[in-house]
Amino acid sequence: MSVTISPKTFDFLKVLTQNNNREWFTENKSFYTESQENVISFLDNLIKEMAGFDEELGKLDGKKALFRIYRDTRFSKDKIPYKTNFGASLGMGKGSQKGGYYLHMEPGKSFLAGGIYMPESSVLKQVRKEISLYGEDFLKILNNKDFKKHFPELDQDDKLVKIPQGFEKEDPMAEYLKLKNFIVVYNLKDEEVLDKNAIKNITKIFKLMKPFNDFLNTPFQENI
Repeated sequence: MSVTISPKTFDFLKVLTQNNNREWFTENKSFYTESQENVISFLDNLIKEMAGFDEELGKLDGKKALFRIYRDTRFSKDKIPYKTNFGASLGMGKGSQKGGYYLHMEPGKSFLAGGIYMPESSVLKQVRKEISLYGEDFLKILNNKDFKKHFPELDQDDKLVKIPQGFEKEDPMAEYLKLKNFIVVYNLKDEEVLDKNAIKNITKIFKLMKPFNDFLNTPFQENI
């Protein structure tokens, strides 16, 4: 029987949203632990399934992939102590030079993501060069029927107004070169996360992202 996300896990996140304080969390630590274990088990099985199309993912561990629920409030005006989601990095993280995958589970706000998020300037420059030089290959991936159906456009957050230095204004890939992140996102309904076939269904969507990640990773193949 396939491992599923329990409705209780979403119940925990819903109640935490209404009681986001240390007192409540301490009193309900077992509720958190049970939910966390459910998510880790789900991730371990998801990783095994995803390794079928990307063997590198087989090296990952569900517990290590799962982000801490504790928020870092040192430099934030928002002092709420806990995240109200379970997020997992499947080879994707802030500042990474490797395209990967991310799973975010939160009632009403769950999603899957793939690509490179907030890359360092040197990585960003290399990715832009790859897109500029091999624009046709990049567009072929983006315009693939199944890919476009699930990911109509790339993330536009913090997009530059002008072409970055080092690139021609007339570059046919200009709009893509203005991007600071190279991310695709697929929003999930709660019932999709809780579905008994969620692992297989999510894996199929992540698999569609692989050509995109492979393209982004090309400049760094020796380091991957």
